[in-house]
Amino acid sequence: MMVGVFSHIDILKNKLPLATFFLAFVSVNVTAGNISRDFMQTLSTQETQAILKEMTENFNHGGRKITVPPPIFVAMNAEIISYTKGKSITVSFPVTEDQTNPMGMMQGGVIAAAFDNAFGPLSYLVAKRPTTTIDMNIQYIRGVAVGQKVIVNASIEAKGFSTIHMIGEMRTEKDKLLATATTNLLILKIPGGVGE
Repeated sequence: MMVGVFSHIDILKNKLPLATFFLAFVSVNVTAGNISRDFMQTLSTQETQAILKEMTENFNHGGRKITVPPPIFVAMNAEIISYTKGKSITVSFPVTEDQTNPMGMMQGGVIAAAFDNAFGPLSYLVAKRPTTTIDMNIQYIRGVAVGQKVIVNASIEAKGFSTIHMIGEMRTEKDKLLATATTNLLILKIPGGVGE
């Protein structure tokens, strides 16, 4: 469930129910719902606050403004399930009728957007500055029906000075593999960013 954009001060002062979260990408209620995979646990309030603080410190200086959350993340009703610092992030997405192809299945471009909405936030956290996608390759394995919730796990495979390589999997709540993806992202050098 999306809870909208809130100031980091409201979150840090615990004015919101169960921590609202996200880096330079997301302010979502991080309730895991009834997801069955063991590793998918809701982030604690302290974990969420630490991530938010890290992103705030990384991006709230130098005169630039980043939209948090981006409109596509909001439109897809994305929820952060877990984050392992510097390694991986897991995001869930409900499959709705407005995301379907003529056969009533989740459209391939929407599947790509789901992967991008996991790769992007993880890259921002790891790079500590904005990134942009160089390429993304997706292997579609099974169709995804309306009414399902898909779970995307993105993991860092390698990080260089200017690029990050990641892999991802999309699964059902019952752990059935739906699609896999790889991506390479360019780390942008923005004046005033961390490390500049």
